[in-house]
Amino acid sequence: MAAFDSLASAREALAPVLERARAGAVEREREHELPRALVRELADAGVGALRVPRAFGGSGFSIAETAELLVDLAAADSNLPQIFRGHLAFVEDRLTAPETPEREAWLRRFAAGQVVGNAWSEVGSVALGSSGTLLTRTSEGLRVSGRKFYTTGSIYADWIDVTAKDEHGADVTVLVRADQPGVTISDDWDGFGQQLTGTGTTVFENAIVEPDHVYRFEDRFRYQTALYQLVLVSVLAGIAVAVERDAADEVRRRTRVYSHGLAPLARDDGQIQAVVGGLSATAFTARALVRAVADAIEGAHGTARERGSAADDEANVLAEIASAHAQTVLSESVPAAASRLFDALGASATSRRTGLDRHWRNARTVASHNPWIYKARIVGDWVVNGTPPPFVWQIGVAPSDRR
Repeated sequence: MAAFDSLASAREALAPVLERARAGAVEREREHELPRALVRELADAGVGALRVPRAFGGSGFSIAETAELLVDLAAADSNLPQIFRGHLAFVEDRLTAPETPEREAWLRRFAAGQVVGNAWSEVGSVALGSSGTLLTRTSEGLRVSGRKFYTTGSIYADWIDVTAKDEHGADVTVLVRADQPGVTISDDWDGFGQQLTGTGTTVFENAIVEPDHVYRFEDRFRYQTALYQLVLVSVLAGIAVAVERDAADEVRRRTRVYSHGLAPLARDDGQIQAVVGGLSATAFTARALVRAVADAIEGAHGTARERGSAADDEANVLAEIASAHAQTVLSESVPAAASRLFDALGASATSRRTGLDRHWRNARTVASHNPWIYKARIVGDWVVNGTPPPFVWQIGVAPSDRR
């Protein structure tokens, strides 16, 4: 598989793929056509190994360089970077793990183009902090059974990163081959946005788990929540870039104007220019925030070998707060920009043919993950009282004494 010498060379190599992704984005969504070929092409091109060290066949990119490319992917098709979200997190977990033959095997799998999906969330009446997915020891070896939802990227993946309880009740993650008979993946995500991320149901029925592919959840890399959020803010930034691009393209082509406008061409109308200028400012700000979050997470990566030290604690707090800052701002500003786009274009832009409504739907959907209102409170508590943010949180049915 490919390895890139620099961010510039990666952008040059991926440009044709991303242009095809952009050109077909509206039709894929209209027809609900999963971008399987595109995901495989991106994986084969080395997108899944951007962070893998060059010694193991990857590109050895920094978190900031990786995030820059995620924004590029999202500007072409906002589904694409979110599909790789679980993969990027497991790559990071292996990067910070002790240097063992098992770690090296995973890094070389990533460099060979193998992709990891995600299966952490459960819906229904599962108790807060609990899991209905169980890892059991049988006469034939380890097996995992359970039902997960929001399994983003798993429908495209070779492996699935699954959270479960082991036979002692401890929280673990297990890596499961996606193509085995005990795994059923359904494309039943019915959200109004991000429709092609494969964020549906995955069922495990006595699926085979190798002993070397079981990990204690408490050993996961500490900045995982910040990294997961970095992918989502990169998606929002890419949508902002696409909004600016599409608005400018549409305005540039327009020959019809309103009689009470300010110029004989829309492109020369100061009111329209001001709207597009505002969209550009949102895109610029979004990219800058992505970079700031990536730099903060890089700091946490740098202290990962000093886990639990004062420096590591501080770096992880700053990474979590930075991701929450960006999430809070972009969760409002990017959907607003995707709506403001129509102020520059008028009613004809609402045609389903243009597919411009997808930008708002996708941005609003991404912004609904890990709701920003909780993160804003956490940031406020840190600013006012110095309270450290939580690094891991759960969702489920609360016990009765909390109601």
